[in-house]
Order: sequence, then structure tokens, then C-alpha cells
Amino acid sequence: MKIGTRGSTLAMIQTKSIADIIVKEMNIKTDIVVISTQGDRMVDRPFHDLEGRGYFTKEIEDALLRCEIDAAVHSFKDVPSESPEGLVIVAVTEREDPSDLLVIRSESYSAFNRSELTAESSYQPRWVDSGRDRRVDDRKMNIPLHSGAIIGTSAVRRQVQIKAIRPYLEVKDLRGNVPTRLHKLADGQYDAIFLATAGVNRLQIDLSEFKVFKFDPVFFIPSPGQGGLAVQMRENDPLFNRLRILLHHDATGQATSLERDVMARFGGGCGLPLGVYAKPVEENWEVYGFWGQDTNNPVWGAVSGKYADGLSEELYNKLTE
Repeated sequence: MKIGTRGSTLAMIQTKSIADIIVKEMNIKTDIVVISTQGDRMVDRPFHDLEGRGYFTKEIEDALLRCEIDAAVHSFKDVPSESPEGLVIVAVTEREDPSDLLVIRSESYSAFNRSELTAESSYQPRWVDSGRDRRVDDRKMNIPLHSGAIIGTSAVRRQVQIKAIRPYLEVKDLRGNVPTRLHKLADGQYDAIFLATAGVNRLQIDLSEFKVFKFDPVFFIPSPGQGGLAVQMRENDPLFNRLRILLHHDATGQATSLERDVMARFGGGCGLPLGVYAKPVEENWEVYGFWGQDTNNPVWGAVSGKYADGLSEELYNKLTE
């Protein structure tokens, strides 16, 4: 079985974890095929300058359609809401921690000062909730950076969300793999950078030389599907059902399906200023969202209820009302 993936260290680790399961449980030899994507090649431009969607998936999907590979492994957050005709997501693996990290240079770390935060912002983002007693002030988290600190990220979702919470932080574009981004941070080009907790955990990166601020995904909303791996195949592949039984994690599949249903209503691209996070709570689901298309008026919202109760549509309506 030929499995396609990007060439980054993280992508290779993720794909090897899937390949090892296939070898062990199905006794099928696997070969990992590295495929260069637009997002990998054009590291000197921000994502909003790139054409189309699926910056990290299109070339891999094209190889699947040409039968050059038999399966693909993607970070689920990079996958548009709809697969090309003839391809399907066969399985979503058990989710890693979906939260975001703010990795801060020790020299830039500044203990939280509420008086400074109050002074820097007369603007209050909107929180559209479903009956909870949650104040807008809860959106202003104790991020330990002084006003004017420079944060590096290429994700529009993170850029808009952090600026809404702390308007006087400065955000600059940052591309490259995780080691490259950490090197730029250590060199002092940034005061802090965003990383996904899932990627740090999978890479087993030692961040002890930095200060690390971990966001609660209920408040700083991650990308739809963040932390999950998606296995994509041709829909007529004879191994489809066997791979689904072997690899699919049902709870993660349900959570990411809710998240991606919301994403599809916003147009389905992975470069949207959109965060969605779903989690089971007892017998119900809670779904949290962030929409930052209007950077002057970004919105957070939440809904809860039974899985099949139209939660994705309800959240979409809350974020766009």
C-alpha cells in the first residue's frame, strides 16, 4: 500500500503511525510517498495570498485520483470540507489535544497585568451564548505578554482571535515547519509564536527554554478538526471497510463531523478566520465557535444539545446573526 503525505517531519511521523498499524494488524507492506504541496513550496507568502483551497492537500488528492498512491494521511485541520469526487475520508484517528499553545521567549515573558489590559482595550468582543452565565470579560485571558509584543502565526483564525482578545499585541506572518518557527523565536524575531499542542506532542519537542501558555479550546477556539488525522482513499477501494474498522475513532469522528459541518456552511476552506470545537458532555454535545470575518466585530458563540439536533446550523446562525 502506497500512502501519500507531505514531507515535513510532523507529517512523516503522523503517516508512519498509521502505516505501522496497517503493517501490524493487516500484514500489508506499506510505502510512504512524499508529495510536495503548494503550502510547502510557497513559504515566503502568507496563506491569504495563495490561490484556491487545500494548500496542503490538493496535490496529494490529485495523486490519489491518478492511482499513484492508495491512501493519504492529512492533518484534518488542513482538509477542506468536501473531498474531490471519487475520494472520501475513510477514517479519523483518535484525536490528540486540539488546543493552541503560545510559546513565549523567556526575555519577552511579562506577568499578567490587568490594569494594563484594561487600559489597552476599550473594545469588547461579542460572546453569543446559549443561556450560560458567561461574561464578555471572560474572553480577556491572562496572556503574559506586554502591549506591543510581536506574535508570529500564519493562521488568520489565530491572528484575528488574539487581536480581538489583546488588541495592542502585534501580529506578524510566520511560515515554516515547527523547528524553523522555534528557531526564529529563539533568535528574537518574535516575542511569541503559536503552535498546535498536537504537533508539539507528536514531535516530542522540548520547550523548556521557553515559557508556554496553553489556551483552553473552549475560549480560544481551534480549527475544525485540529488534533485529528484523516485517512483519505478512493471510494471504490476494496480495502475501504477494513481500514475504517481498523483506524476510525468514533468519538473523534463525531466531534470533527460537527466542527466540519459548521465549516462547510462558511464555505469550507481551511484558511477561514473560523474556529470550531465540539466536545461531548455527559449525553449531550457542546459546540463552540469563533468567526472573525469582520475583524472589527468578531464573534464567539456556543450551543449545546443532542448530536442530531441541528447543532452545526444553530451555531452558524449564532455566529452570523
